[in-house]
Amino acid sequence: MTEKNTFEEISPNFKSALIRKSQSVHPFWALLGMELVDIKKGWAVVKMPFDLKLTQADGIAHGGSTFSAADAAVAMALIGLIERNETLVTLEMKLNYLKPFTGGTLLAEAVIVQKGAKTALGEVNVRTDQDELIAKGLATYMILPKRQ
Repeated sequence: MTEKNTFEEISPNFKSALIRKSQSVHPFWALLGMELVDIKKGWAVVKMPFDLKLTQADGIAHGGSTFSAADAAVAMALIGLIERNETLVTLEMKLNYLKPFTGGTLLAEAVIVQKGAKTALGEVNVRTDQDELIAKGLATYMILPKRQ
């Protein structure tokens, strides 16, 4: 994955607004305990602490929670590259699970590989706070005008 230092910074006000918004405006993020850690144009990191409410019957985090963090990270990486009058939706996403998430904090780091006028492609690595790679994904997003 590309080093974060190669990505352009977004405006400090926009960055702090996005980080604040991730903690207060997204009910689904709050439900899972997800937070935006850092963001640049085309790059972002979302964290999600392990919680028993995220587990399936065997005490392993449900794959849907890991998928959600990965999807959120790619979306945030794309946010800094679209216009203010645009929004985005996931068209397709594939996530390969490599290890179970059983404790600590998950960190989903995403980069935008390609952005066109109407679609974008992003990739994401999901690691534990112990730097264990637990999932790797690829996502396609559609870029749309915001509803008036």
